[in-house]
Amino acid sequence: MAKQRKAPAIVAELGRPETPQETATRKARDSRLYRERKTVNNLVFSLLVSLGLVLVIFLMVPRGTGGFAEHEVNVASLASEAAPSAGRELAAPEVPEAWKAKQAELRGGDGVTAWQINYTTVDEATGAEAYAAVAQAFTPDGAPVDEVWIAQQLEQQAPTGSETLGGLDWIAYDHTDRDPDSSNVLFALQAQHGDDTILVYGTDSPATLRLLATEVAESLSEPKGTE
Repeated sequence: MAKQRKAPAIVAELGRPETPQETATRKARDSRLYRERKTVNNLVFSLLVSLGLVLVIFLMVPRGTGGFAEHEVNVASLASEAAPSAGRELAAPEVPEAWKAKQAELRGGDGVTAWQINYTTVDEATGAEAYAAVAQAFTPDGAPVDEVWIAQQLEQQAPTGSETLGGLDWIAYDHTDRDPDSSNVLFALQAQHGDDTILVYGTDSPATLRLLATEVAESLSEPKGTE
């Protein structure tokens, strides 16, 4: 007895059996979708492996326990090291123990070299922090430091007076009405020490910055050529 030929399966979406062309199209589509799923799965797996490697490397890298808040440099030591390159004695003022010197380095640009010291100051009574800076600027040939450079450091503020501190005559820039959140110069002092222009400025009180200027002046020896 001859076997009966099995009737083609009815496809629910069509309500009838597939034609050979529809069957071929469906199989091609299923094959393509399978390959795409495999590709996505492989990409996800590769991404997970990469993230795992990054995590392992991150955990293996040694890191310090402190951040910028704890960072501090030794100004006197760095000043001694940089003095031969600068060709002059560099300021290393005595400051309150609670202050943190964040930077002390020689910087160059626009024909001016400057010994720059940046401090985070601390009010010992309240614990409030502020900013103070010292810049000892000079030129290679001993010419006066460009006024444009000075104005840039002092945020284009105008002088408001003069005073004598630590044996030096200073130009004062009193602009304490400025917003300390948007300015680094609320009060500043400018003096000449030999061929060098000395700037002391910041967001701390004028009294504190005057004391810093006095310490800067006292940390410097007499200019060459003076008695």
